[in-house]
Amino acid sequence: MAPDIITAAVSGQGIAKPVAAAGATRAYVTFLAGDGDYWKGVVGLAKGLRKVKSKYPLVVALLPDVPEDHRRILVEQGCLIREIEPVYPPENQTKFAMAYYFVEYSKMIYLDGDIQVFGNIDHLFDYPDSYFYAVMDCFCEKTWSNSPQYKIGYCQQCPDKVHWPADMGPKPPLYFNAGMFVFEPSLPTYHDLLTTLKVTSPTLFAEQDYLNMFFRDKYMPIPSVYNLVLAMLWRHPENINLGEVKVVHYCAAGSKPWRFTGKEENMDREDIKMLVDKWWDIYNDESLDYKNSVAANAAAPAEQVNLQALLRALSEAGDVRHVRAPSAA
Repeated sequence: MAPDIITAAVSGQGIAKPVAAAGATRAYVTFLAGDGDYWKGVVGLAKGLRKVKSKYPLVVALLPDVPEDHRRILVEQGCLIREIEPVYPPENQTKFAMAYYFVEYSKMIYLDGDIQVFGNIDHLFDYPDSYFYAVMDCFCEKTWSNSPQYKIGYCQQCPDKVHWPADMGPKPPLYFNAGMFVFEPSLPTYHDLLTTLKVTSPTLFAEQDYLNMFFRDKYMPIPSVYNLVLAMLWRHPENINLGEVKVVHYCAAGSKPWRFTGKEENMDREDIKMLVDKWWDIYNDESLDYKNSVAANAAAPAEQVNLQALLRALSEAGDVRHVRAPSAA
């Protein structure tokens, strides 16, 4: 039997929607590192959130190695940028960057930079507190080839197709894709994450495995419409209705829209080409640029406009890098 999944946003049933507390602050957050081309993904995400008329800002958690010209572009697109420090786990582990704990916010939605939002998902902020919401991952990709799930053909996306054998012990716990999740920033949780990381052995999927382990008891699955990993289109097409999808995750090899050639495996599919074209439609839409959007929207809150003006001035002065999240030390 498939696990329980919160389906309120799709079916209109299954979950209460409490009113947010007065003064509660919320934001989307993404992550950026290095001087490569991922800034284009973040710009596309910022414009996508504007297109669907999200009420909440996009915070970009970035490492010190992001160049100033990229920072300036993000500020000009209305992003709130926060420099964070990398986290160095025990020897021989992959470096982490904890982009998830900004305690001035009561709730945040994390989105990878290679994600685009095609439908408003602000309602996810109203889901009950004290849970970690994310979409279940798929075990069918070759990246899972060393796992017992892959070897026996078991996938949590279709658990009735191949049942977990009793002689292999307890069925694996639900496992989410960490490209999108809803969480509540908490300084104690932040410190617990860092403390636990120091005594955690390295694993194949690094940060994603670690988050799954840490939040296992708080994890609540939500439908794949909130994080459509493109491989689902050919691995589990029976579970996907593109007309309902709100969030697309361009994480399949060769699928990044700003690098797309269509030559990699599965990239010649018509549905993939359509989704890449939709990303470009948003990215190239000048009416969605922050300055044009604010000019066209006389109802934009004055404090938001003033804040962005301040950030632009700081960026031009080269000082934005000094706005920091709590130290990871």
